[in-house]
Amino acid sequence: MSTTSTCFRIDGELTIYRAAELAVAMKAALADVPGGGAFEVDLSGVTEMDSAGVQLLMSARRSAQESGRTLRVAGGSPAVAEVFQTLQLASHFDAAH
Repeated sequence: MSTTSTCFRIDGELTIYRAAELAVAMKAALADVPGGGAFEVDLSGVTEMDSAGVQLLMSARRSAQESGRTLRVAGGSPAVAEVFQTLQLASHFDAAH
């Protein structure tokens, strides 16, 4: 298994207002990760997160798994930590805060 890791950083809102833009960028970045590699999403700069942001992360996680890659969330901001705690999602994203 490869130990190659690609980091994708999201700053600002992770909300419905940016979901389409971020989905395109994340899909392109994920495609560049070698098979067996890890796709790390850095959320330390996220200022707000809503259900569209959660859906985007879940979709990216599913896409990563389907292509033999892993998705990890790193550096969650307080806004992300609050959503993950409320929805009990940290374990779904191998979140390291």
